[in-house]
Amino acid sequence: MGNRKLDLVIRAYSRGAKITSSRCCWNKFAMSVAWYTSDPRHDSFVPKQNGCNGGPFLYSVKTKGKLQNGGSDDERPKLLPSFHDADGFKKMKYRRIGCTDMIVSTVSIGGSGFGNVYGDMNEATATETLHKSLKNGLNYIDTAPWYGQGKSETYLGKALKGIPREAYIISTKVCRYEPEVQKMFDFSSTRILQSAEESLSRLNLPYVDLLQIHDVEFAPSVDMIVNESLPALQKLKDAGKCRYIGITGYPIGVLKEVVKKSHVKIDTVLSYCHLSLNDSTLLSELDFFHQHNLPVINASPIGMGLLCNAGPPEWHPARDEIKTACRKAVEYCNSKGVDITKLAIHHSISCEEVPTTLTSITTPAMLDANLSTIYDGLTADELEVKQYIIKTFFDPLKVKTWEGVELQQYHENLRQYESLLT
Repeated sequence: MGNRKLDLVIRAYSRGAKITSSRCCWNKFAMSVAWYTSDPRHDSFVPKQNGCNGGPFLYSVKTKGKLQNGGSDDERPKLLPSFHDADGFKKMKYRRIGCTDMIVSTVSIGGSGFGNVYGDMNEATATETLHKSLKNGLNYIDTAPWYGQGKSETYLGKALKGIPREAYIISTKVCRYEPEVQKMFDFSSTRILQSAEESLSRLNLPYVDLLQIHDVEFAPSVDMIVNESLPALQKLKDAGKCRYIGITGYPIGVLKEVVKKSHVKIDTVLSYCHLSLNDSTLLSELDFFHQHNLPVINASPIGMGLLCNAGPPEWHPARDEIKTACRKAVEYCNSKGVDITKLAIHHSISCEEVPTTLTSITTPAMLDANLSTIYDGLTADELEVKQYIIKTFFDPLKVKTWEGVELQQYHENLRQYESLLT
């Protein structure tokens, strides 16, 4: 360990700076102090892991009573005075996505709502809300061809016209497309290359920041993902069509298998419905992804509608006991005058090991609720209700996921379709 770098750490402690880290990352910090560099402007430290400035393990540094995620102005996007609402932007909280240069708001904009996945949206209201979201510093948008079969991407292509490109980071996906079972998935290289061009056309963009394989568990095999799908994404990255490569899926075990086998550099993993009030399975799996220098983007903090007053859509794959527990939790929150969606968002963004959480924001009420959660956190009463519903309704669940349900139904529907052809 270099004496200068050790001295920097010692001086930080002597000045009263408290280096805080996630449970799973503390040992890495202890073993790799020599990798730390200082930012004298803020008395802060950012770890370097395997040559990544900021790396996937961002520690927060408390200095003079302030918590600074990332520790310096370099860990915040640039304020655009002619576009941003300065007050809202300054209050927004950001984290870096792993080894990338993508510094994103802790709550981000999921694009499924723009594809009418959860019911018809009012386009004018959604556009007003999107613009206000971006002006207040929410800066990451995630979409996919699957969301409304191109509707979400087409909508964003129109709604983002005139918005400074540096005001947002955007990702989309490939491999999942149509509702008809025989057209739903295509993990071939040819279709991926074509799909990426179609998405860029709908979005009216020359490139996206992140391009992801959508729901890897539905591929014919993990080997196809590794040997054909991911190499196709690498071609697109080499051609300047995307800056980073990611994978998404529901079963965490399949995501891990792809990571272990891939010879293409994967920059991000997106997991959904596993960091929520009713299911925090992701927390026990973060060590694996951190060991592979992979950040995990979280999505669906309200469990695709389970944790809201409207309840889940008809197509929701959760088991009945999960739906019942969630409904009882919603009813209890309502009896206490507490918004369960706010509790759910707070639960997800409280995990500092996860850079951002994606959620649909298509109305001013949704945006205001999210901003309030980011800025103010929970009251003592809300925190008490949150703890109660977890202990009373969710901890007793023996099975917290619906892993395998959708996959089994998909293969059954595919078999039925193929049998009609014979």
